[in-house]
Amino acid sequence: MDFDAALSARIRALRKARGFTLDQLAELSGVSRSMISLIERQETSPTAAVLNKLADALSVSLPTLLAPYAPSPAPQPIARQADQPVWTDPGSGYVRRQLSPAGWPSPIELVELRFPAGQRVSFDNPTRSIAIHQQLWLLEGVMAITAGDQHWQLEAGDCLAMTLGDRVVFHNPGKQDARYLLALSTSAPQPTPATRSTS
Repeated sequence: MDFDAALSARIRALRKARGFTLDQLAELSGVSRSMISLIERQETSPTAAVLNKLADALSVSLPTLLAPYAPSPAPQPIARQADQPVWTDPGSGYVRRQLSPAGWPSPIELVELRFPAGQRVSFDNPTRSIAIHQQLWLLEGVMAITAGDQHWQLEAGDCLAMTLGDRVVFHNPGKQDARYLLALSTSAPQPTPATRSTS
C-alpha cells in the first residue's frame, strides 16, 4: 500500500472507529464533506492545514494521522530509516519524516522536517480537542514561528517549547531549506478558568 493509500485508509478507519459520518466529521473539522470524501477515495492530496483540522477532529496529532496505517499485533520498538514514512505537503512542499516506531505505546512522537526557503504554513485550531505539547529543535537554516500573539525567530541550534493553540504559523524567511526535529506529546486539554469547577 503506497503512502497516499495508507493515509486515506487511516482517515477512513479513524472516522469509522469514532462512529462519525462524513457529515459529522465535516462539521467537527471545518473541512467540507466533499473534500473528506475525495481524500478517503484518494482523489485529492490534502495539504498539511487540512490534515491538521482532520487530526484535531479525530482527536489525534498530525504525526499520528500521518503514521502508516498497517495494524500489527506486535508493534516493534524500532523504526528503521528505510521504513520511516515520508510525506510532502502539496501546498508548501515541506517534507515530514515520521521517526517514531508506528504503533509503539509512547507519550512522545518524533518527526523530522525539511522546510523550503520562503514557504509558510498556517495551522488554525479553533477548537483543539487535545493539547499538543511541542519542542522544535532547529538543526539547519532559520525559522520564524508565530503562536497566537507570540513570535520567535530561530537559528540553528535553538530549541523552542510551546503548546499548540488557536493559530500557529511556520515560516522559513531564509534563502535555504530549514531542517528541524519536532518532539510532541499529547494530553487532554486543561479547562479554562471559566470552566474549572469551584467545588
